[in-house]
Amino acid sequence: MKSVIRNFNNGIIWNSLIMLFIFCITACNNGPKPQAGKAFNNVDKNGVILDGYDPVAFFTDNKPVKGDEKFQYTYDEAVYHFASKEHLDLFKGNPEKYKPQYGAWCAYAVSLGRVAPIDVNTFSIVNNRLFIQHNQRAVKGWNKDVPGNIVLADKYWPAVSGKKGAQITTDAEKQFVNNVDDNGVILQGNDAVDYFRQMKAVKGDAKYFARYNGATYWFSTEQNQTMFKDHPEMFAPQYGGFSGYGMSLGKLLPVNPEIFDVVDGHLIFQHSQQEDDEFHKDLAGNIAKANANWPELVEKYAGKKIEYDMTVSTVGSK
Repeated sequence: MKSVIRNFNNGIIWNSLIMLFIFCITACNNGPKPQAGKAFNNVDKNGVILDGYDPVAFFTDNKPVKGDEKFQYTYDEAVYHFASKEHLDLFKGNPEKYKPQYGAWCAYAVSLGRVAPIDVNTFSIVNNRLFIQHNQRAVKGWNKDVPGNIVLADKYWPAVSGKKGAQITTDAEKQFVNNVDDNGVILQGNDAVDYFRQMKAVKGDAKYFARYNGATYWFSTEQNQTMFKDHPEMFAPQYGGFSGYGMSLGKLLPVNPEIFDVVDGHLIFQHSQQEDDEFHKDLAGNIAKANANWPELVEKYAGKKIEYDMTVSTVGSK
């Protein structure tokens, strides 16, 4: 179906958005992978955890130290390497003291209900527990509330590990309402940023993803992924990705991802071409109605299974 795009802001040019950040959230093919056993550890193809770094050295040397495979020990289905026999013996004597938290997955990611790989240079020791993050962005998020994030990560880890790292819905996310599929993906997998940059629907790739307000977004490029992470409020669709026309009627309707508008910098989708035309007969008035109705519907449906109200899917059903 043909896209309908209108510029109602006299001069807003979204193609001028230029961001120079590059960020990679996925590991390479030979990088750490979860093993298939009962435990859920971040290990390489040989079952080695922590990228082969010595877990004891984080405590004794306060820095990452590469281990030697001749000093190795298997604990909780993961192979640990140590820099010396002394460190190996210390670990054997009290593995729970020295092991990395959350199977050596990114601690901040676990606090958000999912997993991510790690960079051993981002480690910290809090209350004699070893935490490691994915990158400096994760470190920044973690450091905003270390005690609170530890509580969340401890709480979510059983569910996250039980789902082998798949995203779970956190307590904070239950307050939001989104038009998502069974996997929690919004916009039918289309790239939210490209609606602004290319003014068209562009399919995203699951390897470039971000989580925002309880929905998973896919992006076509790493650059778009990073742009969204830096300013998600700028690119996220209005009304949780539900139909703007439906919202003006106080109803939840599905959308056609090809039918959208960028109105005053806000991304709004519609269910059909006819409903889009109806919505634009009084654009300002309908947006005002939709904005007023949205908080009430969020309160009504937050944390509940969403069912579309197709009784209003025909134009003229006001």
